[in-house]
Amino acid sequence: MPSPLVIAPEVRDAIAAGAPVLALESTIFTHGLPRPRNLEVALEAEERVRSLGVTPATIGVIDGRPTVGLSVAEIERLSTADDVVKASLRDVPVLTSLGRSAGTTVAATAYLADRAGVRVFSTGGLGGVHRDAQQTFDESADLGTLATLPLVVVSAGVKSILDIPLTLERLETLNLAVVGYRTTDYPGFYVADSGQNIEHAAHTPGEIADIARARDGLGIRSTLLVANPVAADRQLDPVLHDEVLARALAAARSEGVTGHDTTPFLLDYLQRETGGRSLDVNVEVYRGNVELGALIARELADHA
Repeated sequence: MPSPLVIAPEVRDAIAAGAPVLALESTIFTHGLPRPRNLEVALEAEERVRSLGVTPATIGVIDGRPTVGLSVAEIERLSTADDVVKASLRDVPVLTSLGRSAGTTVAATAYLADRAGVRVFSTGGLGGVHRDAQQTFDESADLGTLATLPLVVVSAGVKSILDIPLTLERLETLNLAVVGYRTTDYPGFYVADSGQNIEHAAHTPGEIADIARARDGLGIRSTLLVANPVAADRQLDPVLHDEVLARALAAARSEGVTGHDTTPFLLDYLQRETGGRSLDVNVEVYRGNVELGALIARELADHA
């Protein structure tokens, strides 16, 4: 059967020419940010990527068509329509057959990017191992998916609402290399330092590109994770972060919030209790990761 995957002509041409392309996810503007800020952030990201000489490839599902390289009109539609769902990789074939539209998570975006031939992907934060996973077995599909794809993925670590030590253990088990960008302090998305250390750091986009080329030369087919912390002066105040997170976790327990309802509950709590500051940090994180991802993509293309 022919593939239902749609690759925008601009993206296809750039890949064919060996020009740099950067994949961007869509759940940040379909489900991660309020309107109209979501659309502003999505279009700003594309503009920033273009300004660095890189072709943006925002990925989502439009009327059952998994698409690598959404148009501005398609981004606007996903940003404003009320019937857009959130799709992990397992959901994509179902939504394709049903003709639905969706924002794609890290797992779905990474898979579709790889299918199209895009090598670098920038996101905000990765999914990971959830707290109490020893009992619930709750772990993001991001991890297993990225373990099978030879991409470079830039993120600000995983959100601090997750179990970061267990997540790092799972990354090691899955042979997912983690390299800090100019740091060996593993970031916690909202904060520059989660309190966990990683072994390796790279100091330039070129060094990251060299690591990716070495991986490819060895035939290793797993993602290189680049942990890019938010600037210390733009992070959520660590003391405030810890206090609010503790209250959020306690509230979730007292209200019996479990399973897939936990993450949106905790993120909404953080947003309300920080007066929206957590959303501002979310945007700062994304901007930094988009810029770094574009620079890495450029280095990979320049020395292919």
